[in-house]
Amino acid sequence: MAFTELLERAGGVGLFQTLQVITLLLPSVLVPSQMLLDNFSAATPGHRCWAHMLDNGSEAPVNLTPEALLVISIPLGPNHEPHQCHRFRHPQWQLLDPNATATNWSEAATEPCLDGWVYDHSTFASTIVAEWGLVCDHQGLKPLGQAIFMTGVLLGSFAWGLLSYWFGRKLMLSWCCLQVAMANTSAIFAPNFLVYCGLRFLSAFGLAGIILTSTTLMVEWTTTHRRAVTMTILGCTYCTGQMVLGGLAFALRDWRALHLATSTPFFAIFLICWWLPESARWLIITGKPEQALQELKKVATMNGHKEAKKTLTIEVLMSSMEEEVASAKARRSLLDLFRVPLLRRRSCCMFIVNFSHMISYYGLVFNLQNLGRDIFLLQVLFGAVDFLGRASNNFLLRCFGRRVILASSQAMAGVSILANMLVPQDFQTLRVVFAVLGKGCFGVYLTCCSVYKSELFPTSLRMTADGFLQSVGRLGAVTGPLIKMTSQVLPLLPPLSYGVIPIISSLVVLLFLPETRGLPLPDTIQDLEKQSAAARGHRREAVVTESTWF
Repeated sequence: MAFTELLERAGGVGLFQTLQVITLLLPSVLVPSQMLLDNFSAATPGHRCWAHMLDNGSEAPVNLTPEALLVISIPLGPNHEPHQCHRFRHPQWQLLDPNATATNWSEAATEPCLDGWVYDHSTFASTIVAEWGLVCDHQGLKPLGQAIFMTGVLLGSFAWGLLSYWFGRKLMLSWCCLQVAMANTSAIFAPNFLVYCGLRFLSAFGLAGIILTSTTLMVEWTTTHRRAVTMTILGCTYCTGQMVLGGLAFALRDWRALHLATSTPFFAIFLICWWLPESARWLIITGKPEQALQELKKVATMNGHKEAKKTLTIEVLMSSMEEEVASAKARRSLLDLFRVPLLRRRSCCMFIVNFSHMISYYGLVFNLQNLGRDIFLLQVLFGAVDFLGRASNNFLLRCFGRRVILASSQAMAGVSILANMLVPQDFQTLRVVFAVLGKGCFGVYLTCCSVYKSELFPTSLRMTADGFLQSVGRLGAVTGPLIKMTSQVLPLLPPLSYGVIPIISSLVVLLFLPETRGLPLPDTIQDLEKQSAAARGHRREAVVTESTWF
């Protein structure tokens, strides 16, 4: 009898599990708002150089219109709009001549924006880009800030995994909610961009803990046959959070107001989470069976199984968890994933697949402004198509198998990004269609991958492999914004990279990874080798049959 049977004795799935899922969904719906906040708080508004005659009312001639002052003060840029990063050193009066052309001024007559910029506030009242001048020569600081944020998520994934094992899931979840609330609320008082990045790093560090501990608590208090449904609900909650962010950003156009709206609820969640019981599974494994028994009896009472107080004893607890305690003590090393050739090939392939996916995924979702003019609608559509992708994933996996769905979703996402490069900015509807299609494909990939990677590795190494692949994915999420920094020198490199990388990754899946549809979860490395041998035998039979028929 394993821990699942202990849960059944405590009422299986009842009132407690319902209240627990509702409680844990509260932080989960706000996590996407924090992860994607920079799409709105760091949006780049339209801008041009501040010019003396144009923006200093006392110097402007009374007989000239603002349009005429703009002509003599700001040169035209590549798109025939006022240049965003240069101004004339001196007013170019000759350009007021109806016969004058752009050739009437030279590069020597221009200079950078020495006195700052004037920003368009028609879409956003304020953003951190306008606050600290992250444009022109400083535009690379914005993706650098995003990379620092994702580094916080990466390091947090390592740290909270250890801390939650040492100190428990519940305590770490409460602390992370408080940390996110305090760090992100403090960010609105940041005096400069460096301090802002530091506070966002702390927020990202805490977000990694919320994602890890809330998922772990949900899984460890849910019976096996209800676990898939619970995780699907969690995934759909993340999608809902993306849509909520689009609505909040539309209503709150000031970056400080948006930060407060997405951060202060974590103070309330910090207080609400204290009612949650600690994971009984973790308490038993770490040598605290008496406390685990108390938690199980509380859960049984909430679920209406009062007789469990008599049937649940320390002896029953320890006998049922004997194998799991022994398994927890026999810790596996990351190197075990690379000792056997079969595991080494799968680990290396999934390394490439996860790393490349996260590069392109965050390259796409952090780039809303270049995908369409209405970024609020685009954010809502991204969440909606992600919801549909997750909801339809079970049907797709049953019909087409894991490998085909994984490879095709990555390839289609890459093709959508590349197609978007070729569509002119004027065709906004078509650009939005390609962007939403790419995001939907990435959503299908994420859900499929969570199923597929658990079927590729044996039980003894499954958690080790999962932690390794999550860390690799976070590293890719850090790399995505760093590639964006090259756009100043090589503007085509970021979209090309985001499009080509998942296409190459899809070929790796098709050429080097097996299909696992219909196969039982492997418990040992020997099980994997038997499955691999059986697959090779089926392929040989298919070749012989086809040759004989021919």
